[in-house]
Amino acid sequence: MTDFQMILIAVIPVLFAITVHEVAHGWVANKCGDSTAKMLGRLTLNPAKHIDPIGTILVPAILYFTGSPFLFGWAKPVPINFNALKSPKQDMILVALAGPMSNFIMALLWLLLVMATLDMHSEFLLKMAGFGISINLVLGVFNLLPLPPLDGSRVVASLLPNKLAYEYNKLEAYGLYILLGLLFLGIFEKVILPIVQILQTFMLEASGLL
Repeated sequence: MTDFQMILIAVIPVLFAITVHEVAHGWVANKCGDSTAKMLGRLTLNPAKHIDPIGTILVPAILYFTGSPFLFGWAKPVPINFNALKSPKQDMILVALAGPMSNFIMALLWLLLVMATLDMHSEFLLKMAGFGISINLVLGVFNLLPLPPLDGSRVVASLLPNKLAYEYNKLEAYGLYILLGLLFLGIFEKVILPIVQILQTFMLEASGLL
């Protein structure tokens, strides 16, 4: 397998994972009354509209080529005007959960691709689909962490009284630094990867592949 094929095995699933994740946020927000993402042309599966040079390209590439057991990235966040939502508190939960849920759905779709291509004996497709399952499960679980600016924090904030939610959201200014610190300290390997492995094993067993 060529180096170019190896790169595609990682790049294609990552681009799909983060693009669909952001579109899902915007799509649900639009259904709930906020058309900001739609007006800005962000409800598209064109990756160019969502690519963040650091989060989409640099960080995943460094983690991948350094052999990190934990790979993640992010796209340009879809702008959401929570005040425009019909029921801001309740709808915020739906908008926040839309991203991770889209990743779990994509993991299932990659699993279907594995099942469909087994008889083709295509190493390229099987490796890509396997990576697609893993990266989507990682991103789904990762984004449910209750740390701003991750999606899990939006759910927590919507459940807190307004004053506490305001104080809690102040963490967002330091969120990226906290996340990177936890990543390089190996905390995520002990928290997220075991959950991902459980979900992946369950999926493979349920599909009869394990």
